[in-house]
Amino acid sequence: MKARIVYLSHGGGPLPILGDPGHAAMVAFMKTLAARAGRPKAIVLFSAHWEEAEASVIVAESPGLYYDYWGFPPEAYQVVYPLKTDVALARELIDALGAQAVVGRGYDHGVFIPLMLAYPDATIPVVQVSQLSTLDAQAHWKMGEQLRPFVDEDILFIGSGFSFHNIRAFGHVDKEKVDRFSDYLIEACTLQDDVQRRFLLLDWQNAPYGRYCHPREEHLLSLHICAALAQQAGSVLFDDEILATRAVAIGWGAW
Repeated sequence: MKARIVYLSHGGGPLPILGDPGHAAMVAFMKTLAARAGRPKAIVLFSAHWEEAEASVIVAESPGLYYDYWGFPPEAYQVVYPLKTDVALARELIDALGAQAVVGRGYDHGVFIPLMLAYPDATIPVVQVSQLSTLDAQAHWKMGEQLRPFVDEDILFIGSGFSFHNIRAFGHVDKEKVDRFSDYLIEACTLQDDVQRRFLLLDWQNAPYGRYCHPREEHLLSLHICAALAQQAGSVLFDDEILATRAVAIGWGAW
């Protein structure tokens, strides 16, 4: 497998680029990502902040940024990061997924926040692919399987979510519950047995405190895409705190 694949936690809105101390570990990790992943020909990114009834892919060459967060300082809405789309690759992904082409939507913060930290020069073309509004884990697993032909290309695939995403619990998180679920995810993702790995990831709702950590699962589903795309055991790239809450990143390929 020539591609590199990573599921990562992208933090809270624009806070990682605003100097928030609760994101220090995540920022440090993201700043090492380029050295570890190199400079691929393209980045394909699945963000928790874009859901559609059917798989969708941005095809506009310069879609701009979509500031999909609220209540932050003015500078959070003045970010400039001139990403370009790899339109030819986007069309190939559309064919593989049976997806719809989208123009008129910018890259959301699940795209531009982590990439600003990892690749600040914005010179690597990006293709953003939506998640599905059904929030069905098996459907997202199928998306990963449909993209398997691309794993032998020089592409960095990023699943941009958050391994813990219970908004109401931030600030008073039950760390034991988060640890139990995080340990489950790590065990599931790093298993060598393909069948058992798939079963545990698809059965995440029955994991210890799965619904506590994800009352709504949109920040977890890009993990299913990535794991199905990789079809092999992953490794832990990050296991630290974001906003005083444990978060993990899993990688597949030559990390």
